[in-house]
Amino acid sequence: MELRILPRNIADMIAAGEVVQRPASVVKELMENAVDAGASQVTVVITDAGRTLVQVIDDGTGMSPDDAVLCFERHATSKIATAEDLQDITTFGFRGEALASIAAVADVVLRTRLKGADLGVEVEFSGSEHLATREASVPEGSNFAVRNLFYNIPARRKFLKSDNVEFRHIVEEFQRVALTRPDLGFSLTHNGRDIHVLKPAKSLKFRIMDLLGAQVVGDVVDISADTTLARVRGFVGRPESARKTLGNQFLFVNGRYFRSPYLHKAVMKAYEGLVPEGTTPSYFIYLEVDPHSIDVNIHPTKTEIKFEEDSVIFQILSACIRESLGRGTLAGDIDFDNPEAREMPVIGTRFEEYHPVSVPEAGVDPSYNPFETAFEGARPAGGSMAPSGGSSRYVDPHEDYGRLFEERTLPTAQILVVQGRYILSQSASGVMVTSVRRARERILYERFLKLLGKEGHVSQTALFPVQVAVGVENRLLVDEHADLLRRLGFDIDPFGTDTVVVNGVPEGYSTEPGKVQTMVGDLLRILADDHTALPGMMEQSMAQQFAALGASGGEKLTSPTEAQRLLDALLSTGNPEFTSSGRRIISILPLDELDKRF
Repeated sequence: MELRILPRNIADMIAAGEVVQRPASVVKELMENAVDAGASQVTVVITDAGRTLVQVIDDGTGMSPDDAVLCFERHATSKIATAEDLQDITTFGFRGEALASIAAVADVVLRTRLKGADLGVEVEFSGSEHLATREASVPEGSNFAVRNLFYNIPARRKFLKSDNVEFRHIVEEFQRVALTRPDLGFSLTHNGRDIHVLKPAKSLKFRIMDLLGAQVVGDVVDISADTTLARVRGFVGRPESARKTLGNQFLFVNGRYFRSPYLHKAVMKAYEGLVPEGTTPSYFIYLEVDPHSIDVNIHPTKTEIKFEEDSVIFQILSACIRESLGRGTLAGDIDFDNPEAREMPVIGTRFEEYHPVSVPEAGVDPSYNPFETAFEGARPAGGSMAPSGGSSRYVDPHEDYGRLFEERTLPTAQILVVQGRYILSQSASGVMVTSVRRARERILYERFLKLLGKEGHVSQTALFPVQVAVGVENRLLVDEHADLLRRLGFDIDPFGTDTVVVNGVPEGYSTEPGKVQTMVGDLLRILADDHTALPGMMEQSMAQQFAALGASGGEKLTSPTEAQRLLDALLSTGNPEFTSSGRRIISILPLDELDKRF
């Protein structure tokens, strides 16, 4: 086998794959360069989710004609000159790879003028090849126009996701840079439509409000800590505002966004016992540390950071957040000597959505006479209700679930609803207990599974429209799955750039406004899952998740008549005994067990 040196253009294309993975990568690199160049205003213009055009315009220092050409050379940088400089990096970029990587896989035109210069310059590159340089009358600053991304790598272009998915990634990168510098102006336009127009903000809190909405700002508390190792500033969400969907979780160090599952655990540790399991609070955390104590050069995109004292940072962050939450009304002490002090800690308005408080009640039929002849015929033909492994279960060798009862319906006098959660009815061997929530889950699962495989709509329930602020990214997620949602019976319309209006929900879902808002959050979590499994498995997974969502938020069962309808629907499913995830729906309490209690 003969060794050979790769041609420069091929080597550049290979190297570009580490830095430029999708259009959002171009946005990130160019926006960070603009901030490093001292811009006060950064404008991002996108066409076709970046496939056709990514343009970033700034009013920074600009470049001389020589530098405008040199900046496209690999490892051309003004940020470092010696190895020691790597230990003291305070800028976004420093490795000189971004522009060379972009120029290797796209057509790039740079128009720039150095501050104080009379004329600017226009430079063209394509596939790492320098095509032209000419004088141009352009504003001070830089204007990068990147067209036809991955035109020379068809495989990479082919594997880009839909426009909605790719643009969501662009919005993510835009937000991350905009949150690092609230003192700068930023704007984002897509296909001629303004998505974000951000003026310089008075403070970080105003920038968060302009970027993500007043509701997000209203649900956070300040955090602050100063130690010899790190300075911590920012905001964390109140426990009652935690959501099942991931979103609005931001970590920054020395003004640079980074990802850290380890420090995310530090945040969640501070919330132990304060948020329901499976929910995540928002947080905007800014760390300031000695640049010599971190390594930002461990990943091509510079989104991973290595801390010299990561375990200590973990403890500082967790303790800081916990202390701030204690001050923020939930865990504070009651001062009985202060007449203005609140009498009890304030519980959030969404508490009952996760911990419902209700008066126990049961459906009652006043005509029921327990001394009348008991209903007979609850034993299924060909099967039996018998104990198994210390517990009772229905055994049916023929899987003839439709004959769980000899009659298709029970008289409502034979049905009791307990606190809206369980249905009690007679069977030949004792009392049959049915879980309302799991019965609904089974029914919805089979309904959604059918709808996922065909066109058409499930019956929708009418309700007053409910407006829900979801953020730009999630609004795009709803747009992306609009056909699927419509097919399943969700009537959801866009409203502005970051809000949706829910006009209707599938039959079986709650129409209560508070629950509709919670449902939207759960819905976004399901849609955000990477459903890349084989056909069939994908539909089953989505149907299972939608069914669990509908069952958890359904209207409360209150009467034997409603219970009867639910049982009828359950018995018409393919397997009324278990949910799609294998959890038991029906259990039999044998008579001998009842006898032992008396």
